[in-house]
Amino acid sequence: MKQAILGISAYYHDSAAALIVDGEIIAAAQEERFTRKKHDPSFPQHAIRYVLEESDVPFEKLSAIVFYEKPWIKFERLLETYHAFTPGGLVSFVTAIPVWIREKLFQKNLLKKELAKFGIMNAPLLFPEHHLSHAASAFYPSPFSEATIITVDGVGEWATATIGKGNGATINVLKELQFPHSPGLLYSAFTYYCGFRVNSGEYKLMGLAPYGNPNSKQTREFYEKIRENLVDIRDDGSILLNMDYFRFATGMRTTRDKKWKVLFGIPPRKPEAAITQDHMNLALAIQLVTEEIMINLATHAKEITGCRNLVLAGGVALNCVANARLQKTGLFDEIWVQPASGDAGGAVGGALAAWHIYLQMPRIPVKPDGMKGALLGPSFGCKDITRVINRYHAVAEHYTNDVTLCSEVALLIKSGNVIGWFQGRMEYGPRALGNRSILGDPGNTGMQKRLNLKIKYREGFRPFAPAVLEEDLGQFFDMEGRSPYMLFVAPVKKHRRYPEPPGYQDSPLAERLYHIRSDIPAVTHIDYSARLQTVSREVNPLFHQLISEFKKLTQYGMLINTSFNVRGEPIVCSPDDAYRCFMSTEMDYLVLGNYLFDKTAQPERPDWIYGSRSID
Repeated sequence: MKQAILGISAYYHDSAAALIVDGEIIAAAQEERFTRKKHDPSFPQHAIRYVLEESDVPFEKLSAIVFYEKPWIKFERLLETYHAFTPGGLVSFVTAIPVWIREKLFQKNLLKKELAKFGIMNAPLLFPEHHLSHAASAFYPSPFSEATIITVDGVGEWATATIGKGNGATINVLKELQFPHSPGLLYSAFTYYCGFRVNSGEYKLMGLAPYGNPNSKQTREFYEKIRENLVDIRDDGSILLNMDYFRFATGMRTTRDKKWKVLFGIPPRKPEAAITQDHMNLALAIQLVTEEIMINLATHAKEITGCRNLVLAGGVALNCVANARLQKTGLFDEIWVQPASGDAGGAVGGALAAWHIYLQMPRIPVKPDGMKGALLGPSFGCKDITRVINRYHAVAEHYTNDVTLCSEVALLIKSGNVIGWFQGRMEYGPRALGNRSILGDPGNTGMQKRLNLKIKYREGFRPFAPAVLEEDLGQFFDMEGRSPYMLFVAPVKKHRRYPEPPGYQDSPLAERLYHIRSDIPAVTHIDYSARLQTVSREVNPLFHQLISEFKKLTQYGMLINTSFNVRGEPIVCSPDDAYRCFMSTEMDYLVLGNYLFDKTAQPERPDWIYGSRSID
């Protein structure tokens, strides 16, 4: 009889559910995609309902249910931290503790109450540690039989980073860095200070960093001040934060703004305020410090594990620039990063930990990996699409075969159109990988500006990722291997680059932003890098077919691939979400399955179509 395990992450941010059957990941999804509330932390009732339906496993037949961390240890850390920092943090204490006592302290009872809505609960409820869930999410789906495991994030219960070793079905945690000394919280503090939201804006800080001037005196001074005043980085990758400069241990903010202003000579940037060169240089300085921490951590991890392969998880593992620097060191033969490295991935990791550790089941690594291209969410059929057409009196052309559809869409992209592309199963994790994507021509010189300002409604400095045919990678980028999950950056080939004009580094952001840097300008970042997705025919044949058709027309086996959403909203889940997003932006065409929608052919709709709509 098959054994199924339900994994859950919830109550902090990015709640999710995952279901594995006999060790195979069958389904996984974040709650935000169903509720349309970005980073939704609530109990993932819709995600749980989906994964159970996708797997056809009755709730009563589950072998185990796993919550991704231990709430009691987290509460212990909270109390000990407030005690250690007394009398500081009184306001935060008065705010946080009643919530813990009322809700989170009795989280086991709360979980059982929520789970009872799905039926009779016969399975045991398990609580692995937060970083064990991260470690399991990194190692068990990886293609390696043995690997060094590194997890780095803000904080779990006590741990903020761990080094472990995976071998077969076993995971041994060898070293642990503890709160408040956290690489993730250090990076988040700069995220806040540069005017972005903590726990969601870290990737914006990473995207801003290349606009910093690496040769400027100010950048060097920022770097030195961080190293001398904020963080002591040890050779083994561990760090000590100077808590005189931080408030995240007991405060409602991350930094002591007055001390930071004195130290760096600039005030915190207010959200939506103009971004100055000072903030760009500060972003670059903390990015360099973070990369240094990760390299030291990986070097030490390699020494104590002796493994030639590395796997990564935790929120910091989403820093694809740091991942690329690790790759360039040559410390490891191969590096594999969990595509849902943040807390959402804890649902998968917790379930896999229960399978291999609690139930003691053996493991056989899967090639290319066990995440199935991260295409683990819900899919929708023709009936769902025709329902949308009927509801909105939409106009669409139906194509009976994929080749004809892809050929037509490739021609539309070549002609300068922006396409909403909705196919198959939704992606799990923060990246759209070709099933819930907005697509464009990477060679179009005006495409980056148009996508940022007219389609995504986001900051103009934000780069876009190229989705390149796996077999064509070496034609465009200096990188070997694969990057299926957009978790590595690579330099554009030198012969494709255009030189910078004199004084370029000192020119205003507006002048540098849309400078044409290569023959693929829309995906070439200011430092001549790109965050890559390699597309495999085996993993996503339809997306591979579309890019191949575009290559026939242009000689470029590559498309711009950005997530199908607008700023502030989750990636679309359903055809209804996709059509509404399409109609509320300046996208030109929408593809839902084999149906093609032309914006100019759609009827005028009332205002209610343009907002988000919860499934409730």
